[in-house]
Amino acid sequence: MAANKNALIRYKTIDECLRNNMKRWTLVDLITACSDALYEYENKDVYVSKRTIQADIQLMRSDKLGYNAPIEVYERKYYRYATTDYSIKNIPITDTDVKIMNEAIQVLRQFKDFSLFKEMDGVLQRLEDSVYASQKTNKAIIHLEKNEKLKGLKYIDPIYNAIQNKKALNITYKSFKALTESKMTLHPQLLKEYNNRWFVLSLYKTKNITLALDRILNITIAENDSYKDLKINGDTYYKDVIGVTVSNTRAQRVQFWVDAINAPYVITKPFHNSQRIIKYTEDGGVIFNILVQMNYELERLILGFGDAIEVHKPIFLRKRMIHKLKKASNNYIENNSSY
Repeated sequence: MAANKNALIRYKTIDECLRNNMKRWTLVDLITACSDALYEYENKDVYVSKRTIQADIQLMRSDKLGYNAPIEVYERKYYRYATTDYSIKNIPITDTDVKIMNEAIQVLRQFKDFSLFKEMDGVLQRLEDSVYASQKTNKAIIHLEKNEKLKGLKYIDPIYNAIQNKKALNITYKSFKALTESKMTLHPQLLKEYNNRWFVLSLYKTKNITLALDRILNITIAENDSYKDLKINGDTYYKDVIGVTVSNTRAQRVQFWVDAINAPYVITKPFHNSQRIIKYTEDGGVIFNILVQMNYELERLILGFGDAIEVHKPIFLRKRMIHKLKKASNNYIENNSSY
């Protein structure tokens, strides 16, 4: 169990003890209660030291957690709340605080399937206990796109930890095009999410490669390989790119027209942060410019608009779109249909 979650369980246990005025609580009693609570959560013995509980009490007394708990010692031996109706669950908050925190909880809960967010469980529980006890009965009013059947999410943690601890990885991988799996030693640099899929940017031998986590079959630490840190800044590395495929070629101006119906969507959700409006056309459409590297994701984005878009420049991209659209139209020619 994560250390911060252990601490939250101890705070809650100490609070429950001190709220019970029927018992005189010594430091040993509090240590025993916290040990029992942690055992109940983990189903194994967890060592809780005298120093740990003393530090917890000091932290609860302070304003670092917002508790300011009025914990006092009487008869030089026993602990209690100086205010009998005090509880860390009764932190005073405004209606605005409740609204903002509840919205934040709803958003964060939608990341529950990602292992990186498991440690948030304790934080979310504390928010729910302190802010809105019946939170579980409420339906979410913010919904984030997620794929419940997405594979490879279990590899986020080991890759994240490898990057953080500067460890090389032995990875078994099988792309969609490959007939057999391949084994390689990688130096992971960045994790990236795009279009509801996760990818890892890694150094492989002397070049950067990007692998989809849902095509990874196995991961182990490469203990005998010294990690090579390229110190890549994600914002800089993907600056001229739509998606995850970086060709390391010079970014080019892409000019395209979008019809009147779809232009407002492209204006409010730009293809790329370099997007600029060149002019409005007489038919109500809009001509845009973006400065990007040519890659697969750019083509998929353009093709996704079907007949609502027309690429003007560069010429080779325009010709490529014409070729792909002709090929697509052939799939719908009646004579070629098997239905």
